[in-house]
Amino acid sequence: MSDIGGLLLDIDGVLAVSWEPLPGAVQAMASLRADGTPFRLITNTTTHTRRDLAATLREAGFEVDGDEIVTAVTATASYLQEHHAGRRAFVLTDGAPGEDLAGVPIAGTPQEADVIVIGGASDAFTYRTMNGIFRRLMEGVPLVGMHRNLYWKTSQGWELDGGAYIAGLEEATGTRAVICGKPARTYFEAALALLGVAAAPPPQGGHGRRRRDERHRGGAGRRHDRRARPDRQVPRG
Repeated sequence: MSDIGGLLLDIDGVLAVSWEPLPGAVQAMASLRADGTPFRLITNTTTHTRRDLAATLREAGFEVDGDEIVTAVTATASYLQEHHAGRRAFVLTDGAPGEDLAGVPIAGTPQEADVIVIGGASDAFTYRTMNGIFRRLMEGVPLVGMHRNLYWKTSQGWELDGGAYIAGLEEATGTRAVICGKPARTYFEAALALLGVAAAPPPQGGHGRRRRDERHRGGAGRRHDRRARPDRQVPRG
């Protein structure tokens, strides 16, 4: 595999299911490391830091460090540092992504923000907070999303996710969010940059435009992606 500049390996469904390793996955990763093949593990999680994810994967038998994992949060941090360097971001998300947003100035309220960032939905998505975000967007502040998942299923039933709120804000304000998680190009560019591998040029013509339009609408063909939230299955503690 000496001709391969690097590999991006999805965690859920490729290396593990419900954080249990698939047959041969642990050995395959060990082989890549022994061969000196650079790789990163990728996931759309917003609820857990890379350090916590690495600990969970090590418990499952994988040899992995936190800096070898790229999440929707770290991809968002890379985007903000490149395109909104030094600007204060109001981040509304589940979990506690603080350490994976290191270097990004954080605003305490939407009114103080130079950019709005939406992640996974939680009880913090109150009317007062969302209305404050709406007002800032109407004033021209840009909107960034960690992912565009619309909903997911829990043991209590279906629940709205952050993408539903992003879609509502886009419709109400006429703006379009930049999405940093999978399958957005910015996500894979951030992961490849960590490997020192250049991304291929974006597609030209109607196909690329159709994919972008579908992403803005939520994409009728991505129903499974909207439902799946494997990142929520990481054990706590």
